Amino acid sequence: MDKSSALDYINQMFPTEASLSGVEPLMQKIHGEIRRVDAGILAAVRQQSNSGTKAKEDLAAATRAVEELMYKIREIKSKAEQSETMVQEICRDIKKLDFAKKHITTTITALHRLTMLVSAVEQLQVMASKRQYKEAAAQLEAVNQLCSHFEAYKDIPKITELREKFKNIRQILKSHVFSDFSSLGTGKETEESNLLQQLADACLVVDALEPSVREELVKNFCSRELTSYRQIFEGAELAKLDKTERRYAWIKRRLRTNEEIWKIFPPSWHVPYLLCIQFCKLTRTQIVEILDNLKEKPDVGTLLLALQRTLEFEEELADKFGAGTRSKEAGNDFEDTGETNNQAISDIRKKYEKKLAAHQGSESKEKDGQKDLLVPGAGFNFRGIISSCFEPHMVVYVELEEKTLMENLEKLVQEETWDIEEGTQTNILSSSMQVFLIIRRSLKRCSALTKNQTLLNLFKVFQRVLKAYATKLFTRLPKGGTGIVAAATGMDGQIKTSDRDERLICYIINTAEYCHKTSGELAENVSKIIDPQLVDAVDMSEVQDEFSAVITKALVTLVHGLETKFDAEMAAMTRIPWATLESVGDQSAYINSINTILTSSIPVLGRLLSPIYFQFFLDKLASSLGPRFYLNIFKCKQISETGAQQMLLDTQAIKTILLDIPPLGRQTSGASNYSKFVSREMSKAEALLKVILSPIDSVADTYRALLPEGTPSEFQRILELKGLKRADQQSILDDFDKRGPEISQPPPAPPVLLAVPTAPPAPTIVNPSSAGVIASREDVLTRAAALGRGAATTGFKRFLALTEAAKDRKDGPFRKLFNP
Repeated sequence: MDKSSALDYINQMFPTEASLSGVEPLMQKIHGEIRRVDAGILAAVRQQSNSGTKAKEDLAAATRAVEELMYKIREIKSKAEQSETMVQEICRDIKKLDFAKKHITTTITALHRLTMLVSAVEQLQVMASKRQYKEAAAQLEAVNQLCSHFEAYKDIPKITELREKFKNIRQILKSHVFSDFSSLGTGKETEESNLLQQLADACLVVDALEPSVREELVKNFCSRELTSYRQIFEGAELAKLDKTERRYAWIKRRLRTNEEIWKIFPPSWHVPYLLCIQFCKLTRTQIVEILDNLKEKPDVGTLLLALQRTLEFEEELADKFGAGTRSKEAGNDFEDTGETNNQAISDIRKKYEKKLAAHQGSESKEKDGQKDLLVPGAGFNFRGIISSCFEPHMVVYVELEEKTLMENLEKLVQEETWDIEEGTQTNILSSSMQVFLIIRRSLKRCSALTKNQTLLNLFKVFQRVLKAYATKLFTRLPKGGTGIVAAATGMDGQIKTSDRDERLICYIINTAEYCHKTSGELAENVSKIIDPQLVDAVDMSEVQDEFSAVITKALVTLVHGLETKFDAEMAAMTRIPWATLESVGDQSAYINSINTILTSSIPVLGRLLSPIYFQFFLDKLASSLGPRFYLNIFKCKQISETGAQQMLLDTQAIKTILLDIPPLGRQTSGASNYSKFVSREMSKAEALLKVILSPIDSVADTYRALLPEGTPSEFQRILELKGLKRADQQSILDDFDKRGPEISQPPPAPPVLLAVPTAPPAPTIVNPSSAGVIASREDVLTRAAALGRGAATTGFKRFLALTEAAKDRKDGPFRKLFNP
C-alpha cells in the first residue's frame, strides 16, 4: 500500500482520539505476525539450500552411471564382432558345399528336362506323321512347357537344334490339319465315320498352336463356305434385288443343316458368329453393286421388301449372338410368310400399317450379359451392317410417302364438312386429326426401316404436307369482294360473313392452334428416335409460323366480317338528319342494330374461341370500330348542336355496348385492359363531338385542346359540319393556321364528366389573343365538360334553359362558354 492508502487505513482504524487506546495491542499483534513470516522465510531458504546440494550429488551419480553403461556397450560390440568373424570362418567351407550342391541339382534337373524334351519331340514327330491329333495336342502342351525352361539356353547348339525340329513339327501338324479340314463340307464326313472325330481332335492341336493358326483356319473355312454363296448369287438369275430374301434363307439353311457337323469346332471359336460376319460383309458388297447398277429407280415395293427382310435378318443375328441394344420395335412388324414378290405396293403399305398397329406396344428385350462375354468382339453390331447400304436409294420411298400423304390430304380436305358435330369438346376440324394420324403412321413405318437420313427426308415431307394443310385452311377463309362489280357497288375488299362463316373461322382458328401445338410435339418425337447427328436439323418452326399466320389472318377476317355487318348501320347513321333534330332522346336506331349484331355473334365467338384469341379479336374489333365511328362522323352532312348532343349520347351507348362484350362472351381475362382500350378509342369521337358543340369563337382553341393530333383539313370539315359558310370559315381557318405553330406539349388532361375517358393530351395555348379567345386550356376543358353534362341530362331543351339562366350569372362554366 502506498502512503496515502496507509494513512487512509490508519485513519479508518483509529478515527477518534479515544480509539488510540487500541494502538498497543494492534502493534503487538503486527510484530508477532512479522516474526512468524520471518521464521517461515528462513526455513524455506535453509530447505532450498539443502535440496540444491543433494541435486548436484544426484547429477554426478547419474553421469557416472552413463559412463559405465557406454563402456559396457563398447565392450559388448567388440565381443560381437569377434563372434561374427569366428562364425564366418566356421561357415566358409559349408557355403562352398551348398553352392556346389545347388549347381549340381540344377544341372541334373536341366539334363533331365533335356532328356524329356528330346523324347517328347521324337514322340511328337511320330504322332504328327501318324495324324494322332488328340495325343499330339497333349504332347504339344508338354513340349511348349519344356521349351519354356530353356529360354535362357538359346545359344546352345543342341537346344537350337531341338527348337528348330519342334518348329518343323508344328508346321507339319498345321499342314496336316489344314489338309484334313479341306475335306469338310465335301461329303467325306458321311463316307468316313471317324473323320469328324479326327477333325475335332485336330481342333485341339490348333488350340495348342499359335492363335494365328486358329484365325487362319477359321478364315479359310468361312471363305470356303461362302464360295458357293458367292458363285450362286453373283449369277445373272439371283443377282437381283427381289432375290434378297433368298440370300438370308441360304445362310440360315446352311447354319441349320451343318449345325451338327460344326460341333467339331470348340464353342470358344464361335465359327457360326464369324461366318455370319463374313456373310454380311459379302452380302452388303453384292447388294451395293446391284443397287448401283440399276438403270432405273428401284421399285418401291421391291426395295422396301428387301430392306424389311434385311432388317429381320439383322435382328435375328443380333438376338442369336447377343450383340446390340437396339429396340425390337421393327423386329416382327413386317413379317409375312405368304407374300409374293409381285404384290402391289399398296398392299405392302397396308400390311405395314396393320403390323405396326398390332405391335406398337412391343418393347425391347434385355440381352443376357454372360452371353455377350462369350462372343469375341461382342461389341460388333449386326444391326445396320447390311441395311445401311439401302439408305442412299430410299429416295423413291420418300417420294412415294409424299405422294401418298398428299393424296390423303386432298381426300381429307375434300371430305371435310367444315363443321363440328354437336357435343364435340375440341371444336377443331376432323381433317386435322386425320392428317396427323396418317403422318404418325408414316413415321412409324419409316422408323421401323431406318432412323438416318431417310427419316430426316421424310420429316421434311411432313413439313411440306403440314404447310399444304395450312394453305388449305387459309383458302377456306371468307374472301373480300374483288373485280369491277365489287368496285362499282362499293364492296371492294369487304368480307361478308354469315353466322356459319363465323363458326367456320373459329373452327379454323382452333384447328390451326391444334396443328401448331401438335407439329411441335411431332418434331420432339422425331428428335427422340432419329440419329443423334441429325437432331439439329429437326425443326418445325416454319410450319408453326404458317399456322400462326393462318390464326392471325382468320382473326382479322373475323373482325372484317363483323365490320361489314356494320356497314348498313354506319350508312344509316349518315342518313339521319342531324342538322334538323329538334330534341335529344334515347339512343338512335342504328345503335340498337349494332347491339343486336354483337349480342348475336359475340356469345358464339366467346364459346368457340380460346380466351387469348377472343381477347385478340376484341382488341382488333375495338381498334377498328372506334376509329371507324370517328371517321363516320365526318361523313355526315351537317350536325347541329342538338344533333351533336344526340350523337354524343349515341357514342356513350356504343362505348357501353363495347365494354359489355367480354361478359357477353363469357370471357373475363384481360377485361380491364380491354376496357381502357375501348375508352381510349371512343374518347376521340367524344372529343370530336365536343369540338362541334363548342361556340364558333372558341372552336379553334377547343379543337387544339381536345384533338391535338388533328389536321387542318379535319378542322375545316368540322366547320362545315357546324354549317359555316365559306366566307365565315376563312377567317377562322386563317387564325387557326396562324396560331398552330404556337402549340406546345401539354400536361395530362383532367378527367371530364359523363364517365368520358381522359381526353388525349392537348396542347397548351401560348400567348392568347385578347378578343374571342379562351384564356387557358382549363377554360376549354371546363366548357367541354359543361357541354357533355348538358348532353347527358335532359337533352337540348334543358341545355338551352341552362344557357339562358347562365347569362345573368357572373361566374360558372356556362358563363365561360359565351363570355370567356
